[in-house]
Formats: sequence, structure tokens, C-alpha cells
Amino acid sequence: MTDPQQIIALDAGALSAAYETGELTPGEAAEAVIARVEAREPELGALYLFDPEQVRADAAASTARWRSGQQRGPFDGVPVTVKENIARAGQPKPSGTAIPNPPIADRNAPTTDRLLEAGAVIVGSTTMPDWGMLSSGVSSLHGITRNGLDPALTAGGSSAGAGTAAAAGYGPLHVGTDIGGSIRLPGSWQGLTALKPSEGLIPLDVPYTGRAAGPLTRTAADAIRLMSIVAQPDPRDYLTRPYQPMDWSTEPLSPAGMRVALQLDAGSGLPVEAETRAAVERAAQLFADAGATVVPLDPFVPAEVLDGLVDFWRSRSYADYEALTEAERACVLPFIAEWCSAGAGISAAQTVRNRGCADTMAQLTRAATEPFDLVLSPVTPVAAFAAEDPMPITDPLQTMGHISFTVPYNMSGQPAVSVNAAVQADGRTVGLQIASRIGSDDRLLRVARWFETVRGEAAAVDWASIA
Repeated sequence: MTDPQQIIALDAGALSAAYETGELTPGEAAEAVIARVEAREPELGALYLFDPEQVRADAAASTARWRSGQQRGPFDGVPVTVKENIARAGQPKPSGTAIPNPPIADRNAPTTDRLLEAGAVIVGSTTMPDWGMLSSGVSSLHGITRNGLDPALTAGGSSAGAGTAAAAGYGPLHVGTDIGGSIRLPGSWQGLTALKPSEGLIPLDVPYTGRAAGPLTRTAADAIRLMSIVAQPDPRDYLTRPYQPMDWSTEPLSPAGMRVALQLDAGSGLPVEAETRAAVERAAQLFADAGATVVPLDPFVPAEVLDGLVDFWRSRSYADYEALTEAERACVLPFIAEWCSAGAGISAAQTVRNRGCADTMAQLTRAATEPFDLVLSPVTPVAAFAAEDPMPITDPLQTMGHISFTVPYNMSGQPAVSVNAAVQADGRTVGLQIASRIGSDDRLLRVARWFETVRGEAAAVDWASIA
């Protein structure tokens, strides 16, 4: 197998099988990915750190392990990327800002360690917007990260580069982070399967309320494979909890017999666009046709709770912004500077109340969804917008009206996955969000895998055609 386009189209399972038979080596796969990066990166801007010679060296070491029968596991040599805020020892972590002298990681994050232990070849670190507080690829450091399906459109964010790397074919496995939708939004806007996992299932070295790391991949099967590598306990995450062992099978799981909620109105934020609503309703009908009991779910998070949480994030980011020198503040993206500066006038007492909105949101979400095996909804009310825009709402003083379906599951700790449900006539993709009970990530991804088998060709991205 020597055709780079053919190699790029292989998922992690097919790469592993080809390595096993000798039909393909990790070195050959790495060369195909390097060529793809060099061809598309000038336009897309998905990578912050990319060292092709290191990629070649790591792939050569993997090739040698396979030839000697000493591979570290089935995905030894599979190309992966990690978001720039996932620590790699000795590498800078600028968090998307152009502030000089970013911190240098003194050790790997747990996710990085698990990938290296599995023999994965890290192609590079992927871009993010300033402080991860935008739902786009607009950054004071990186410029604009563009959509891998249509560079005129947003990549989504804050895992912008991870989503674009997945869509553009920079290898099959990509890890992002998510505190309000930052994995699922790029997933929805780039036709991917993207999981925000259960709280702490993928350990973090910098845990924080609502924050999670998770996969962005072209298929649910690859998301499952990636979870089998990185969803392992690590004592560095002091907010994590013990989970029962999970079965990372790629076998589709029908929702027959399951009780499924359908939420089409979040009760806050932007209204759901007609094509998005229609796509989610079509998806729900497929669940019903398969034998699930589908019932409507009313809004459960009031607008003032979402607003309070966003204002808390403003205050948190303003604390970082205030600590900068005047010269450093000038380096921060103006949109972010204005957005977080609104937190300067929020009193200490109100900041405490706003922090409590995270707990309120968690309680409301758990209570509303507990009767159901699954909850279906849009990922976001709107399809992808222009790449140059920092947010769907371009006024920094307004709330984040596009995360009202995603952020509740960050606060509740429940897993939620975006899986593509439609490709609009204009080519923009629409993600279906499927959420489930905490600790059911393996079953959730198998349901996503099932949905991929029944959604129809018109609702799927033709990855083989992505040049």
C-alpha cells in the first residue's frame, strides 16, 4: 500500500491490521500524514507544534517494534495529535495567546503518557483560541484555524486544531478538551464523532469543574479505540473517581428497549435553526424505529443559570488578565480582553453566586435526565459560521448562547457525544448530541456507532473525498 490518499483514509483499526500483516509500516503511514500536513496546513493552521523529523523518528521506532514482534499494543505507530493545553514534557503551553514566554511543561499530562506508552506517534500539538474561551479557531497567537471540510467556515472551538486535524486527515486519533462544548462543537461543525466523557474518566493534570479531555475522530469506532488507550486512572487527577472497567467494543449497540428523551429546546441561548431541528427529529425517529421509547424533554436549565456560569468564567479569566502587564494585555485577543473585562465589575458576593450556578446546573441536569437511558438533542442551535468570527454571537458582552445544549453535561459530569446527523445543502454539517448516565461511556459510544450505521449516506461526510 503506497497511495498516500488511501493511507490517510484508513482508520486506526485498519492501520493496526495493516501493520500486523506487514502491508504497511508506521513509517509509511507517518510519511502520508506528513505530506497531508504540509499540503493543507498553510491554509488550515491546525498545528501549533509540528516536527516532521521527530514524527519520522518515532514512526521508525514503531516500525522496528512491529518487525521484532515487540509492539506496545495494537495501536503502536498510529498517528495522533493532542491539544496544545495537554502537556508534553519540555514543550510550551501558550493556551492560544500571543503572550510572550509561555510556560514550559515539566512533565507529560496523563493523556500524553498513555499515548506514548501505547506507542502512538504524536504528530503535533493542535491549536486553540485564547485561553480556550472561544468557540472558534480565532487566536492572537495562531491567527485563524479553519474548518477541514470548508476553510471558509469556523473550525469550532476551543479544540479547533484537533477538529480540523481530524477532518483534514492528520491521522485518525485526536484529543481535545472541553469545559462547555469545546470538543462537541468542532465535532458538530466538522462532521466528526466527538466525545466529552464522564468526569475524570480521562485523567487531567490540571482538573477543573466541568473540564474534560476526549476524542475527536471521524468515526465512533476510532473514538472507542482512543478511549481504550487514554481512559485509565492516574493519581494526578485529584477530582477523578473510580469507574468500573469498561468494555471498549466497537460492536454497534441498538437502542431497542431503551428509554430515550428528545430535547429540542434548551430554554436559553440561541433558537435552534430549522435544518438543525429537522436533522435531530429525523435522528430521533431512527431511534424510535429501532425500538426505543422516545419522549419529549422540556428545558431544564433556566437562562439565568447559564448566564451566571458564563459570568463566573468572565471573572475567572479576568483574574488572569488583571495579573498581566500592560504589554502582555495588549497581546490578548481584543474580543477576549473585552469579554473578560466585563467581569471586573462583578462583586465578590455575585462571583460566589455565579460559581454556584455550576452546581445548580449539575443538579438540574442529573434530575431531568436520570429517568432516561439516553438524551438526544442538537449539539448546538446553529450550523458553522464564518472562520473569521470568534463566536456565533459576535458581541463579547452577550452570553454564550450556542452552548446551552452542551454545557449542562460538563457540569453534571455525564458523557455526551456529537455524531454527524446531516449534511445541509450548503455542505455544512449538523451534529446530534447523545448523552447518557455517568460511567456509561462505552455503551454510549456503541450507540453512536449504531447510529452511524443507520443514519444514511446523505447524513455522513464522505471522508474518502477529502483532498
